[in-house]
Amino acid sequence: MRNTNLKDTAVLIFANSANVDARTKIAVSNVELFHALTSQTIKTVEKSGLPFFHITETDQYGTTFGERFSNAIQAIYDKGYENIITIGNDSPELRTHHLTEADKQLKLGKTVLGPAHDGGFYLMGLHRSNFNAELFVRLPWQRFGLFNKISQLFKNIGSDLYQLQVLHDIDNKSDVKTLLNFFRQLPFSVFSILQSFIKNSFPIALKHIGNPTKHFAPNYNNKGSPFLFSFCG
Repeated sequence: MRNTNLKDTAVLIFANSANVDARTKIAVSNVELFHALTSQTIKTVEKSGLPFFHITETDQYGTTFGERFSNAIQAIYDKGYENIITIGNDSPELRTHHLTEADKQLKLGKTVLGPAHDGGFYLMGLHRSNFNAELFVRLPWQRFGLFNKISQLFKNIGSDLYQLQVLHDIDNKSDVKTLLNFFRQLPFSVFSILQSFIKNSFPIALKHIGNPTKHFAPNYNNKGSPFLFSFCG
């Protein structure tokens, strides 16, 4: 956890350690990959100049994901910050300008969401006045349609919503293959690991894979996206 001089906005990196991510995100179980993703995320945040806090499983408390995430947000507000930008470590397309734009819009009184292609979100920026822990806990975390539900929540409380561009995140091997098609948007260190990971996962069958059949299972890590086991179909 890291803090600098108190400012209006702090960044919350809500992401487990690489070892825990690799153990629980079975579809993309690779410690090296999660080390690289977390390292790249921290570098991206550092470039923004904003104070940040990385809350891993050792600092989280609560029974459900919604409880743990809400408690982490409240903990940052309790440190005296007016605005929080929350991100994970699974969106390698995230850039510093997404954070600085979110900070700018927050200071203009807006709530910020960065939608992910799968119906979740990779970034949320909100003022303490727009945070209601009881309502947040009841949101459909780790389910399809989260972005629409949380957008509606903010509209219902009269918050002016600003939307960033849509980005990809990583929940399964299909996401990895999709991101490799956007290699120009990826840091080379992350791209090389993703490329190696997908080759090792499907050393022969890659040429013959169409759309994978997806089976749902509980997800304990990603705020916006259902956990998917991917099998060749």
